[in-house]
Amino acid sequence: MRSFLSQVGAFVRREAVLTIAFVCALLSMLAVPPDAAYAGYIDLRVLCLLFCLMAVVAGLQQCSLFAVLAQWLLTGRKQLRLLYLALVLLPFFCSMLITNDVALLTFVPFTVLVLSHISRPGALIRIVVLQTLAANLGSMATPVGNPQNLFLCSYYGLSFGAFLRVVLPLTLVSLLALSVAALWTKGETIEITFPSRAHIVRPRLFALLCGLFVLCLLSVVHVLHYGILTAIVVICLALFARGLFARVDYLLLLTFVCFFVFAGNMGHIDAVRAALEHLLSASTYWTSVLASQVISNVPAAVLLSGFTDQWQALLAGVNVGGLGTPIASLASLISLKLYLRDEHASLPRYLGAFTVANVAGLLLLSGAAFLFGCTG
Repeated sequence: MRSFLSQVGAFVRREAVLTIAFVCALLSMLAVPPDAAYAGYIDLRVLCLLFCLMAVVAGLQQCSLFAVLAQWLLTGRKQLRLLYLALVLLPFFCSMLITNDVALLTFVPFTVLVLSHISRPGALIRIVVLQTLAANLGSMATPVGNPQNLFLCSYYGLSFGAFLRVVLPLTLVSLLALSVAALWTKGETIEITFPSRAHIVRPRLFALLCGLFVLCLLSVVHVLHYGILTAIVVICLALFARGLFARVDYLLLLTFVCFFVFAGNMGHIDAVRAALEHLLSASTYWTSVLASQVISNVPAAVLLSGFTDQWQALLAGVNVGGLGTPIASLASLISLKLYLRDEHASLPRYLGAFTVANVAGLLLLSGAAFLFGCTG
């Protein structure tokens, strides 16, 4: 019995995010008993895309792509602050096209590798937190950057110009703030050399994985159906790289399922819906920000859109509302999960830094949204 409890305690410490998600889902089920409607809570597209991306990115890492990129980026004399800036802005700009979750799946493992090469493990929390903010904020710049933007553009029939007038000022403020935060470090020049030159392992598999990654991006922008993508990835892995199935983080997928259940149940509780209607009448922006903290910004956008025609405030609120708690944007769970794989990871330290940075960003961008007339 003692051994079993010890194993449970170790699992809870190792999978803290999953444990929290499971408890939240379980508590919400007390208020909304399971029924057929639960099937509608699960976003199968998101789960399939995450599965495919995790498998492909793991394969690219296995082929030493990140090691090659790290050597290309690091070899020679470099300004440390410019290196940090590059690591933060990569997910910021890439998330505009490949979404925030894809950007974090791609660049957080790369960052872990880079910082280990330059013996700066103490900077890992800071850079990963900034990358998380960068991916969440950069993705708000385009309709394809995140699911809530796609939904709101479709629901309200927004033109690209109308969409851009709301998000562009906030994106520029985000870019400036993230750049300052990344550059705010001791001026230092580092020189890096490697004992041997990294090279791509298994070039044919690498070429296949690059093709699969392109297909993933096409599925992200709805050019390729996620079901077809998943079938292609599964077949290719089964034929050429079966070992990659074991490298998929299935517990992360289960974490997302738990949060989908929790968010779906919150939307079916009459008292919660009545409270939201009352809050929307006072401030659509702040209601969407606060709702995002509890049920994440994608469900908040879906839930609140049916109760307001103030789309500017809702659009700004659910995007800025992606800052705050780790639940506010489910992409934040990805970087947290990837960070916790590091042998020196500290969940309390990470959550402390994450909270400080997110609250600061939330206040800054809320002030900017007010100045630019995005709060309604």
